[in-house]
Amino acid sequence: MEQNKNRWLIAASAVGIHISIGSVYAWSVFTTPLVQEMGWSLKETQFSFSLAIFVLGIAAAFLGHFLEKKGPRLSGMLSALFFGIGIAGSGLAVQLESVYLLYLFYGLLGGIGLGLGYITPIATLIKWFPDKPGLATGMAVMGFGFAALISSPLIVYSINTFGLAPTFYIMGSIYFLAILASSSYLSLPSEGWEPKRPKDPDPAAGKDHSVRDVQLTAEAAVKTRSFWLLWLMFFINISCGIAIISAAAPMAQEFAGLTMVAAATMVGIMGLFNGFGRIGWASLSDRIGRPNMFSGFFLLQIPVFLVLPSVENELLFQILIFIIISCYGGGFATMPSFLKDLFGTRALGVILGYMLTSWAAAGMVGPLFAAWMRTAFNGYTAMLYSFAGLLVTAFLLSLIIRFEMKSSRQRTGISV
Repeated sequence: MEQNKNRWLIAASAVGIHISIGSVYAWSVFTTPLVQEMGWSLKETQFSFSLAIFVLGIAAAFLGHFLEKKGPRLSGMLSALFFGIGIAGSGLAVQLESVYLLYLFYGLLGGIGLGLGYITPIATLIKWFPDKPGLATGMAVMGFGFAALISSPLIVYSINTFGLAPTFYIMGSIYFLAILASSSYLSLPSEGWEPKRPKDPDPAAGKDHSVRDVQLTAEAAVKTRSFWLLWLMFFINISCGIAIISAAAPMAQEFAGLTMVAAATMVGIMGLFNGFGRIGWASLSDRIGRPNMFSGFFLLQIPVFLVLPSVENELLFQILIFIIISCYGGGFATMPSFLKDLFGTRALGVILGYMLTSWAAAGMVGPLFAAWMRTAFNGYTAMLYSFAGLLVTAFLLSLIIRFEMKSSRQRTGISV
């Protein structure tokens, strides 16, 4: 732990890691070449992405203890190794024409690198930015949201220039070096270190009724009602957002009559709102509090999901989609700070890892539910209404968790 490090360079290192691992959102660029060159079905190819996201959540849960025990530098370097091998090894799977090797390298090994690379920068940044936890986590996960905008054109150029298998080798090497270099600067602040700031922080920062003196272990945190209320809220927000991501283009064509090209352009712009929503909403949460922010996510999205089926105006339809995506990204950025408010920083890496199992579950449930509803009801209207109902449930949960937090402040114990 080094006190003399620049916390803004720590933040830059965190962004570097998340921009690298966030390239997983560029997976769709690989799907068509894999289907055309390897003869694999779209379902077989897409499973690699679903598996990687699922393993991300599971690995984060199991490897959070490793992060807390060994520190962020070693944890980040291990992420570089797994993710780099996972991407590069996918090139070997292509050369050997084995879809199962693709699952092993991209899905399993790459997913482990994703999980460890996701929690390491966030848990570290919150300890360097106790005065602005929302801004700090927003910066890191903004990189994750923007990554596809950077990686996609590089991947397309490389495939067209060098071929499919060499592209996996090249990108795997680039990611390995980028994550390794970024991880080398990561460290924790010294015991008792605090940023230079007024003794009395901004009163607005305390409006979330946080239990700031609490320092729970991960085992204690997962036994609280607050943890599981937050898990369900996070699961619903991700499920709704990722379902929209998986079906945005055909929905835009079905409801608003967008052309295929216009719908594809909309999908690209969604990446911007995914990224900006992460830092924008998370920064706002530092001022209005995390409970208010999550309640706001749900209140904002409920009417959007309800009116989407009846919107035929192209511009308005896209604006509503962008609102959903910004809330989807904002949930990822605000969640770590919410955990910090509830349980402290003592075992934040482990607790965050456990929380990310909701991402693993939602990554499987959201798109599958959307596809099933589309088939069963011959359209997306029923799906959107169903998600609106889930968001109402999530809003009610956000009110219940406020009661839990208020009660915890009135008790002398540390349970939240």
